[in-house]
Amino acid sequence: MIGFSAMGTTETRADFRVCNATQNLVGVGIGYRAKAGWVTEGWWHIEGSSCKTLIEGPLSSRFYYLYAEDAERGGRWDGPINMCVAEKEFKIAGVNDCFARGFQRAGFQEYDTGEQASWMVQLTDEPATDGEAAATGQTTP
Repeated sequence: MIGFSAMGTTETRADFRVCNATQNLVGVGIGYRAKAGWVTEGWWHIEGSSCKTLIEGPLSSRFYYLYAEDAERGGRWDGPINMCVAEKEFKIAGVNDCFARGFQRAGFQEYDTGEQASWMVQLTDEPATDGEAAATGQTTP
């Protein structure tokens, strides 16, 4: 199992960033609640030992959902929340009836940002000690 680590950022910049602490290319999808309902978007390709901003500007939701796949080794960072994804680049409205609408379903990990303006998730090779994906928050000043 591969681990997640999450924290509020201490930078003044407001955004949702994902950092890939592995040496492999990773594909990332994000889910969130928009005014019109649930949305999933992807794929961001993040090289090993680098970061990408998935959402620019202050975060508008408290909860965000993340799913990622290791493009080289086939591992994944996932969770219990089912949302829709596609093979290629996607922006999908709604999280129900994924297969009937021609999409795939993936399990996303939930992140409670505590309504902070910024959030960062780090993808690591390290398994969490309790079998769950590690998600630790840090308050942004």
